[in-house]
Amino acid sequence: MNTIAWIGFCQGLFAAILMFTKKNSSLPDKILSGWLILLSADFLSCGLNYEIFDRPLLISSFLLFNPALYLYVSSLTRPKFRLRWLHLLHLVPFVFFGTYTYAIKEPFLLDAFFVQDEFYLFRLFFGAANIISWAVYNPLSLILVHRHRRHLQNELSNIEKNESLGWVLAVAIFYVVYCILAVLISVTAFVANFNPLTPHIYNYTTLLVFIYIMSFYGLRQKAVSKRLLMTDEHPVPYKNSNLSVEAKKAIKQKIMSYFETEKAYLNPALSMSVLSAALKIPKYQITEVLNTEIGNKFFQFVNHYRVEAVKKMLSDPKNKYSIEAIGYDCGFASKSSFYTVFKSLTGETPVSYRSKIRR
Repeated sequence: MNTIAWIGFCQGLFAAILMFTKKNSSLPDKILSGWLILLSADFLSCGLNYEIFDRPLLISSFLLFNPALYLYVSSLTRPKFRLRWLHLLHLVPFVFFGTYTYAIKEPFLLDAFFVQDEFYLFRLFFGAANIISWAVYNPLSLILVHRHRRHLQNELSNIEKNESLGWVLAVAIFYVVYCILAVLISVTAFVANFNPLTPHIYNYTTLLVFIYIMSFYGLRQKAVSKRLLMTDEHPVPYKNSNLSVEAKKAIKQKIMSYFETEKAYLNPALSMSVLSAALKIPKYQITEVLNTEIGNKFFQFVNHYRVEAVKKMLSDPKNKYSIEAIGYDCGFASKSSFYTVFKSLTGETPVSYRSKIRR
């Protein structure tokens, strides 16, 4: 366990320095840098506990990880987010329980957790605080990322990895699984009388993996343009729309006609703003029609046309262009997004589709 603690301390501190010195550092980068420093300090305290007390003390990284993840996600997805001193209140439970644990030198002993001694209530409050923190912050983080990704699909026809925050969503989901497994391991170790340090070893081993993941992807993550972020005031743009059935049909007809005649989908820079300006129809009305009348988000609607155009070109034996060139000609902005979208809509890659169609 000592080895894990010191590796975590060094890696967390090194990653924090890299994040802090990152070129064109943004607010999310600074938050992640601070988060990594705190995680590094948590690993340091874990290592010192083994050196000084020869055992771990009752300190929870959950109370740090939960609010830090929420603040980081908020800084990436909310355009008006600003870091204020008030946000330090999110760390109060972590600081309070950590300080009190050191004051009373309460050890992390799973087999003695429910023993009714003088610190029994403290341990119960400690456990309850961890559960409440997890139950509040994790859903909020997941909701923010999900709303952001859904919003992008109503705004853009080409979504880059940097904009979609797919890795942040994966980390949030992975963290939920990690927490559930931590509870199951703790219960199993308690009931079956396993090594009482098993949950502690599992927690810090997984936390070390998180540090590697966040430092790797955090260094590659760029700040998402604020024009792409969904404002808190209008989470669903067409909720208050009063479009009549006839008006919806008319807008639908304009959209379909524009795509069929102008082949707007061939423009890789096509966005909801561009379409709105071309049709002279407010974005929220187009969004409503696409979602309620056509049954697709903007991203899906546009890329359906692009994939059909690609399939037509791939089926032409006279076409000698490379598959990547065909993708670019049909409006895709990158090879990765082309392959991902094509497979999601057809169930196969462009290469396998061309091989099948030309047999």
